[in-house]
Amino acid sequence: MKHLFFLIFFVAPLLLRGQQAPATADDLKQQVLDLNERMDQVQINLVTSEKKFKRGILVATIGYSLTITGGLMLGRSNDQLGQALLITGGVTGAVGTVLMVDSFKYLGRAGRRRQ
Repeated sequence: MKHLFFLIFFVAPLLLRGQQAPATADDLKQQVLDLNERMDQVQINLVTSEKKFKRGILVATIGYSLTITGGLMLGRSNDQLGQALLITGGVTGAVGTVLMVDSFKYLGRAGRRRQ
């Protein structure tokens, strides 16, 4: 009984798969063209992701630098300016972080297979 189970579920699918017709030259050419198209799309997505990520890093760095500067100004003669810089820098830093996170959607698209 164990041998019959083994033959039915493990060996039979291997034998059936081995009976497929070999690929023709046209099929292979089409597969290579499809692969080249997918690689081009992956490269485009990676370039887009890199640009957005770098832009996000720049915006976040500026924003968090403003936040630090505003924090250093608190309690001194420029207290109002320090408070304004804290808020502006925090919002700008958060926007930069969102831009960085948003850039990863292109990496997800790079590996996804189109139907």
